[in-house]
Amino acid sequence: MTHAIRLVGFDGDDTLWRSQDYFDAAQAEFERLLGAWVDLNDARVQERLYETEKRNIAVFGYGVKGMVLSMIETAVALTGARIGAAELHRIVEMGKELLQHPVELLPGIPEAVAEIAREHEVVLITKGDLFHQEAKVRHSGLADLFHRIEVVSEKDPPTYARVLAEFGLPPQQFAMIGNSLRSDIAPVLALGGAGVHMPYHTTWAHETEAEVAPDSPRLRTVSGAHELPEAVRALSAAVPA
Repeated sequence: MTHAIRLVGFDGDDTLWRSQDYFDAAQAEFERLLGAWVDLNDARVQERLYETEKRNIAVFGYGVKGMVLSMIETAVALTGARIGAAELHRIVEMGKELLQHPVELLPGIPEAVAEIAREHEVVLITKGDLFHQEAKVRHSGLADLFHRIEVVSEKDPPTYARVLAEFGLPPQQFAMIGNSLRSDIAPVLALGGAGVHMPYHTTWAHETEAEVAPDSPRLRTVSGAHELPEAVRALSAAVPA
């Protein structure tokens, strides 16, 4: 059978395995640490941390290390450099804990990836810290299902265009599965590809900064991994082979 969709990409964090939950817990502890030094109601800790993280993406990239460095920078700024060494050390320890947390696959993911891989070539396209992402892939037990694994610094149209060019495929034969409208869906739709959006219950604010027409014929939205194979089949059927 000829499929209109020949290549299917999967995101990693919060698509295959849990991730943002751990970042949210670290941010909550960060706020508790600062609570001893500033009035949390007046300091706008969440807002200030996000401003710092967003500004630092171009310098540190995505992932735990950039978050930890941004936390330290924000803590120093908000406390007027009064923050204690013990608190700064705890922020570093939080980062180490984030880098070492176990890989917890989302329900139904192993079965869904395996089923899609029987009908299409599948690739993993994820962004973040290289060592951390490689460790997650290694410990996930899914690596052998993927034809290729790409850890990229940004997920934008040029990045997807490069990957597709290396496969010798037009965007119309590619579908990307992920939880982030900004990184997984919008850039692929912009190229003419297809997307399957699987929202996660918590998402970093940066990944929500995208506008996607919900009625796009090249987009499907699912509530869980069990719906992914059928969503990909529907996209394949909707486009001439």
